[in-house]
Amino acid sequence: MCPDVARQASRRTIEARLEEFKSLASAINLDIIDAQAWNVREVKPATFIGGGHVEEIQKQVEEHNIALVLIDAQLSPIQQRNLETKLGAKVLDRTALILEIFGDRAATREGVLQVELAHLNYQRGRLVRSWTHLERQRGGLGFVGGPGETQIESDRRLLQERVTLLTKRLEKVQRTRFEQRKSRQSIPFPIIALAGYTNAGKSTLFNLLTDSDIKAEDQLFATLDTTVRRATLPHKREVVFSDTVGFIADLPTDLIAAFRGTLEEVTEAHVVLHVRDIANDDYMAQCQDVNDVLADLDVTPEKVPFIEVWNKVDMLTEEQLELRRRHRSKSIPIVEISAKTGQGLDELLAVIEVELGKTGRFQTVMLPHSAAHTAHWLYDHGEVLSAEPTEDGSAICYEVRVAKDKMSPFLEKFDKFVVEQAVPTPENATEADAD
Repeated sequence: MCPDVARQASRRTIEARLEEFKSLASAINLDIIDAQAWNVREVKPATFIGGGHVEEIQKQVEEHNIALVLIDAQLSPIQQRNLETKLGAKVLDRTALILEIFGDRAATREGVLQVELAHLNYQRGRLVRSWTHLERQRGGLGFVGGPGETQIESDRRLLQERVTLLTKRLEKVQRTRFEQRKSRQSIPFPIIALAGYTNAGKSTLFNLLTDSDIKAEDQLFATLDTTVRRATLPHKREVVFSDTVGFIADLPTDLIAAFRGTLEEVTEAHVVLHVRDIANDDYMAQCQDVNDVLADLDVTPEKVPFIEVWNKVDMLTEEQLELRRRHRSKSIPIVEISAKTGQGLDELLAVIEVELGKTGRFQTVMLPHSAAHTAHWLYDHGEVLSAEPTEDGSAICYEVRVAKDKMSPFLEKFDKFVVEQAVPTPENATEADAD
């Protein structure tokens, strides 16, 4: 059931929200008996929805022998319990459903720990006093000692102990990830992070860019775990592509907190590919949802180059595509592709190289013939814009662009040969040059 709450701001239509919620249910192979969207004038503290809606759902539960009712809203523990009592069926809200999907899809040790931790934090607020009749005594005579630990207190204590244990284990795993990240930085290869709404086609594009075969299916949250692969761009520059978990509207805060270590792969990126399902009717709202999460991670176009990758253009007519182009960003480069067919891949790789180049600094290196054997470093680790002999023929003058993370080894090798910083042309001038 998808309640449309009056006076509650929403970026998407109720029809789009209902379709997405049905896709979430289908993601864990639930048989959908019925799906409805209702207008809710006022949220009821006891049941969220009104009594009439509760009675209508109850009739369907009895008629179709429904075991599970899904509500596309954030229910309080009391609301969930009251609905289950009235309906005679299990009730899950949006957060619980997403947690179930993540629990079903988590494959790596880190993913399993992250999901269990988020699930326990969610359950902690839902331990209501259902077992007061199980109060236990510590012992003693008469009133000595008083009431012992109740079942609810025991459950809360055991849950907290498990949360503490999982937090420690997850910190250990994330320290390992941090060390792996440091080792990548020491190589170093530029990191290209793929981010986007779930089912936007990130994993399909990742496979295309890296010649990999990670799971990529037409369903929400097909993959949860971050995957990293090395690849070579057309101009022989080696990079690392990182595929992250997909985002979704109203992503539970517990999941964001638990998956923060995974999402932080994006914070290390030299370039972010924001992969968008441009064929989705809610492409604008999805874009904003992704940008909101990235902004919370302090990843914005002002701090790291963004490329908007408009995926699934093969599913649109030229008229539909032109309509979307009218709302395109003026400051972020956009590449139209189809990860399924490979359309636009060459253009995307070219734009990636351009954006990586903007993170570099322009240098003029006057390399004498006695040091000519070091010139290969400029080609392997930088971008050689020109190489011309001097007028007297005693040296080769190289105009090169060196990435920020390569400046230290560059200066170690060529500091004494750097004549001056080249003046960039207008088309390749960047903020980096003013640093």
